[in-house]
Amino acid sequence: MFKELDPILHSQLRLAVVSLLISVKEAEFTFIKEKTGATAGNLSVQLGKLKDAGYIDVTKQFKDNYPLTLCKISKKGVEAFEEYVNALQSYMKPNTDSKD
Repeated sequence: MFKELDPILHSQLRLAVVSLLISVKEAEFTFIKEKTGATAGNLSVQLGKLKDAGYIDVTKQFKDNYPLTLCKISKKGVEAFEEYVNALQSYMKPNTDSKD
């Protein structure tokens, strides 16, 4: 009846990051940090987990001699987010049968 929730996305910060990247497609580390209110260290760890899962692509480069980290949602990340939302909806309507 209830669908399993993706443990990668079932973290508040990782879900916030993926939700943000779904809407903007690509964002700088500092923008994500500002929008989520996360600390740099925690955000870095969570981005690593999302990257390892293949949900985001992370590119590190330099801009005006300063490090610049860009994060972009991957196709797999979009699909995982959509599945996660569908799974959450199954919790809101537990008596309806959904087709997989």
